[in-house]
Amino acid sequence: MDHREFDVVVLGAGAVGENVADRARAAGLEVAIVEHELVGGECSYWACVPSKVLLRSSTVLRAARRVPGAAEAASGELDVAAVLARRDEWVSDWDDRNGVAWVESIGVELVRGHGRLDGERRVVVTRPDDTEVALVARHAVAVCTGSTPNVPDIPGLAEARPWTSREATSARSAPRRLAVIGGGVVAAEMASAYAGFGTEVTVLARTTMLGSMEPFAGEAVAAGLRAAGATVRLGVSPERVDRGDDGRVVITLPGGNTIDADEVLVATGRRPRSTGIGLETVGLEAGAWIDVDDTLAVTKLADAAADGAAPWLYAVGDVNHRALFTHQGKYQARAAGDVIGARALGRAVDDARFGIHAATADRVAVPSIVFGDPEVATVGLTAAAAEEAGIAVRLAEVPFSSASGAGILADGYEGRARLVIDADRGVVVGATFVGPDTAELVHAATIAIVGEVPVDRLWHAVPGFPTLSEIWLRLLESLGRPEADG
Repeated sequence: MDHREFDVVVLGAGAVGENVADRARAAGLEVAIVEHELVGGECSYWACVPSKVLLRSSTVLRAARRVPGAAEAASGELDVAAVLARRDEWVSDWDDRNGVAWVESIGVELVRGHGRLDGERRVVVTRPDDTEVALVARHAVAVCTGSTPNVPDIPGLAEARPWTSREATSARSAPRRLAVIGGGVVAAEMASAYAGFGTEVTVLARTTMLGSMEPFAGEAVAAGLRAAGATVRLGVSPERVDRGDDGRVVITLPGGNTIDADEVLVATGRRPRSTGIGLETVGLEAGAWIDVDDTLAVTKLADAAADGAAPWLYAVGDVNHRALFTHQGKYQARAAGDVIGARALGRAVDDARFGIHAATADRVAVPSIVFGDPEVATVGLTAAAAEEAGIAVRLAEVPFSSASGAGILADGYEGRARLVIDADRGVVVGATFVGPDTAELVHAATIAIVGEVPVDRLWHAVPGFPTLSEIWLRLLESLGRPEADG
């Protein structure tokens, strides 16, 4: 077996692995990155990018139909073939040559094949021709293998060849009938996209839509799906799924009722892609989420290290289960790549709260956006989560109809905004915006939470008129003006 040495070996060349490699290389370290699929990973080819492209066209069409003048011009039907062709352009027809060129441009070596840990600081890669090479890391190995869709143990489901998010975002045509099992972000977005294509969509959610968010967000998304022609059934779990010889899918519900579909999409969460990567060779559990500290070093190995020894194994992105979002994984990757460089070169490590080498925001300010109709943009804690954490909660909540910018954006604009405030500290700890085009509002809330900006100071952050951002003024007005001291 060939043996090669690098300062850092990164396992997985998705968006997260790319960023770890980039930051470690920027520190002057010699870096190799291992990938057995496409450089750019899930987000670029099967998740974030294609899903938003599939949603955008119907979102624009619906928006035009809400504005007189534009509505009369937007009288045609969506060209699904054109939408899919645009999707193909954005995913480069699932060709990663541009990603490969970028990796090479930053001086990182790409090793094609399936990589697995083989003891401390050692990764064995089985290349496409079945030969093997051992990559030995002088300083660190970063596991950036991500996550994969979870298929629940429903009788017959696995044998029915269900769609996961990959098949939904890479489909070559829209099925006539689509059943969606799940009520989370993927379920909401793909149900919205395919309803926009004219597909007969049925959503089966075990509890509610978007159950981890504020209740009014899930209610609005369910209403939006129904308005788009989808059927949304809440509190329902399939008892069995079968695909016949004719390709038709039959979903059996409690009580014996059935739903017929051409395809069934499973959108019931994700599990770590940590099987078959050699975790057991370093004392970790194969197939499990990998626990890490705020510098993304694997906790179990870091705790067991000799006094003064620098951590050598890191787990970054979805695989550590801290925050399963590409933007958050890239944030972790920047911290991890920088701290690997600092430790390798003997430089100071700033792992304090909001330090440059700590992924603090994972715990307090994770933005999440559901690109449906309406959009849902959230960051930080819900009211229920804040109360559970023992925070003295104060709420500010107003309808978007109170902001002129919303009415100008669309006739009959419907939406709601909520701030969750820590009454003792006088700072925002959570925010939710529901309504068309609200996605861009969430970053202001993220800044307010991360910066711990006093609510009284927010009165001086004046929103432009007439914009959706005017909702911030309405939220503050609902709280009342602060009293002057004395």
